[in-house]
Amino acid sequence: MGVSNFITSKLFKGSGQAEPLAPMVKLTKAEKWRIAGGMFAGKMIGLFLVLVAIGFLPAILMGTPAHAQGAPAYTAHETTLMNTANTIWTLVAAFLVFGMQPGFVFLEAGFARKRETVNVLMECIFDTCICGILFWGIGYAFMFGQGNGLIGWGGGALAGGDPKPWFFLQNIPDTYGSTGVPILAHWIFQFAFADTTSTVTSGAMIGRTGFRGDILYSIGVTGFIYPIIGHWAWGPDGWLALMGSKDHFLPGLGQGFRDFAGSTVVHTIGGVVSLAGAIVLGPRIGRIFKRDGGGMPAPHNLTVAAVGGFILWFGWYGFNPGSTLSAVDMQGIGRVATNTTLAACGGGIGAMYMALWFGETKGKFDLGYTTNGFLGGLVAITCPCYWVSPFGAIMLGLVAGVVVWLAVNLLEYLRIDDPIGAVAVHGACGMWGTWSLGLFACGVYGATGPTGADNSSPVAGLFYGGGTAVLKAQLIGNITMALATFAVAWVLMSVVNALPHPWKLRVPAEGETGPGGLDVYEHGVEAYPSQA
Repeated sequence: MGVSNFITSKLFKGSGQAEPLAPMVKLTKAEKWRIAGGMFAGKMIGLFLVLVAIGFLPAILMGTPAHAQGAPAYTAHETTLMNTANTIWTLVAAFLVFGMQPGFVFLEAGFARKRETVNVLMECIFDTCICGILFWGIGYAFMFGQGNGLIGWGGGALAGGDPKPWFFLQNIPDTYGSTGVPILAHWIFQFAFADTTSTVTSGAMIGRTGFRGDILYSIGVTGFIYPIIGHWAWGPDGWLALMGSKDHFLPGLGQGFRDFAGSTVVHTIGGVVSLAGAIVLGPRIGRIFKRDGGGMPAPHNLTVAAVGGFILWFGWYGFNPGSTLSAVDMQGIGRVATNTTLAACGGGIGAMYMALWFGETKGKFDLGYTTNGFLGGLVAITCPCYWVSPFGAIMLGLVAGVVVWLAVNLLEYLRIDDPIGAVAVHGACGMWGTWSLGLFACGVYGATGPTGADNSSPVAGLFYGGGTAVLKAQLIGNITMALATFAVAWVLMSVVNALPHPWKLRVPAEGETGPGGLDVYEHGVEAYPSQA
């Protein structure tokens, strides 16, 4: 049996005999071309009809016009879906940011001395509790309510023209501004940021701060300093946010102050308050600085400190990408997360090599500097993370690592006792990161939004042909907020330190040097009690 007959026999069932194929008709070359041309034309017509259906069928079925590129008109259902996705993303990011608190606890306790460990844990826990109450009562209204360029209080245009204040989260609208995110979801996200600022502050004041004094200054920081000064940059009518626009401060500048996720609003403010507190308190008893023949006290548990640093790094993926408030801005989220990672890597490497080449452990690879280095890179990228390229993130992160090493040693030279490097990491790197936007903004990206990115007005820094306008706006905003924060914080710390015991900011000498140190004096328990 031939092959063709064998195949044909398998196509027929029942008779057991193969039926012969019909004789094949040979086509002329012209007929083949006509058939091929007809098939191609049919496919093209079908493809055209599919494209027409894609463009117009939604309008036919939904009763709305087709979405035009650049000016989409979303249905109510589509808008609800996007707002839901953005809300879920904002809440997940808020939980990640709040998850930084264990990281702060580990980092600060690890870098502190053993006899002040319980005090560190208690201060961080209490700061979180008091921050939540204050940010609910007054802080959120001061920061994100409409008011004037210096302070907010509530409604106005944000609440459909209702001017009532938002204190204690009263009179609030369903969503915050044009974000589409419910205002209570926005509150929980911003509370986590406020809590971070409060926790940063305690880092430079470890080992000699009375717990009652900590309560008083924490009220001042989380209830007033952070939200009021933060309103200048993040409030809907903050004077720095509107700077450079018509009828506002420096209209000729043409640029407002930008701080995407808080290099200034969170970290510079927290670091500068830390500096004021460390200066007012003075160094811990027995602290001998390098210029006096001493050196930096050894951390009591570097394992805990390094793990705390990694927890903070993980939490930063809520801090920076979450600040888009938009799950729909997929490109923006991915870029911000990548930039966050690369800046941290650059910061760790930069600080490690500075310590290797120039530090007191010259020739050795220092874990403490490396940990604070990648944290400095994370702080620095927090402002420009949306507008820089991955290469720019690496470069500014490397510089941040150098800044950490320089700032730590400057404080040591000035005899300012900062046990965990809070001023260097958050204050100095927060300032550098804010300024770096004016250098490294790559001129491609504009603004995020609830329905995606709007890159029609990209931000360009000096290194990318944008001139100095962005850099000037960043310098004005950052330095102004830093100076205002330091002045108010120094007054606050000085007033609390002038109070009588036990409300005085600094504990008596026996509180530091007595048996069990600050832990036993303030809390009646040791972190590592001896076992029988």
